[in-house]
Amino acid sequence: MSIEVAREAVRAAQLLLADARPAEIRTKSNPRDLVTEWDVRSEATIRGVLRAHTSYPIVGEEGGEDAGDGGAARWIVDPIDGTVNFAHGLPLWAIVVALEVDRETTVGVIAAPALGWWFEVERGRGATCNGERLAVSAIGAIEQALLATGFPYDRATNPDNNFAEWEAVQRRAGACRRMGCASLDLALVARGWLDGYWERGLRAWDIAAGALLVREAGGRVTDTRGDGFDPHTGDVCATNGAIHEELVGELVRVRKGQT
Repeated sequence: MSIEVAREAVRAAQLLLADARPAEIRTKSNPRDLVTEWDVRSEATIRGVLRAHTSYPIVGEEGGEDAGDGGAARWIVDPIDGTVNFAHGLPLWAIVVALEVDRETTVGVIAAPALGWWFEVERGRGATCNGERLAVSAIGAIEQALLATGFPYDRATNPDNNFAEWEAVQRRAGACRRMGCASLDLALVARGWLDGYWERGLRAWDIAAGALLVREAGGRVTDTRGDGFDPHTGDVCATNGAIHEELVGELVRVRKGQT
């Protein structure tokens, strides 16, 4: 039932956002962290569907956590991941709904409406994109890898801004990209179009569903130190598995050099 509810919620938001064009763009605590009226409306739509079918608490980017009676289960919602892209008309943004049980993600749906991509995952049952089974890439060396990352909104003032890691990995990797949508970065690792992705300073709604996609597609997910992954820490390194130790090792080496 959970995957069906997640599907319905994401489809409802997708319908809402089909022709959406932001008229009101505001900033949050940081001037680079944007929110539009459509983020708020999309989350309200998703919450309405989830609440109609379940009593689980809902944690959303715009509305925080509401009360519920789900025991160890709760929904995690990002109504528009990649709001900066969305606000500028760049189609790299997504709607994300995940279900967490006992702090483990069990279900995830990620839709990129402007690109026609629909990702689904259930723990232990594999992951798909538009109905096609997903599998990570077979790239075996970082020198041939296509990687992605991101940077915190407070990168101008925060010394832990990923700049040093970006420079070091960019020198070694086949190529690096910055998409601006963490859920899609992870989905593209699962799809095999990216070979790896790392970032810190995120939130659970950015990465919970995508991390499960990667794992179910045969990839590996840890934090950027190579330790156990917890979406609530906002620290993630996801790869096809073959380059994982190499990428983590480079990230750890750079951070040690900064301390």
